[in-house]
Amino acid sequence: MVVDELSDETVDRLFHALADTTRRDILRRCVRGELSVSRLAEAYPMSFAAVQKHVAVLERAGLVTKRRSGREQLVCTDPEAVGRARQALDEVESAWRGRVDRMARLLAEDPGTEENGTEENDTTEGPER
Repeated sequence: MVVDELSDETVDRLFHALADTTRRDILRRCVRGELSVSRLAEAYPMSFAAVQKHVAVLERAGLVTKRRSGREQLVCTDPEAVGRARQALDEVESAWRGRVDRMARLLAEDPGTEENGTEENDTTEGPER
């Protein structure tokens, strides 16, 4: 399966949405099933409007979807979007692992000789007479 690279804008929206504790909690709660925005708001010491704004940030990032059911707006986590967030983190991890591996190879190389051409482990003490 070929995975498309995420645009910088998409990654920025994902990380911005996930940077907030309340939004991460909303995301976790909605993984278990759809919840209305009013039900979500009951769990937080903030206004209903503030919770709506958090949900809107998650929605813009594509992490949740909303649908209207009567008078309520139901929020549900989008599993594909969570996969995109994982993909973004996997890309960052891959880049850093590559850097660490290159540094480890460089450090493991035997320096062998110094710039002047003498062996590093040369134990002679001064000029021979």
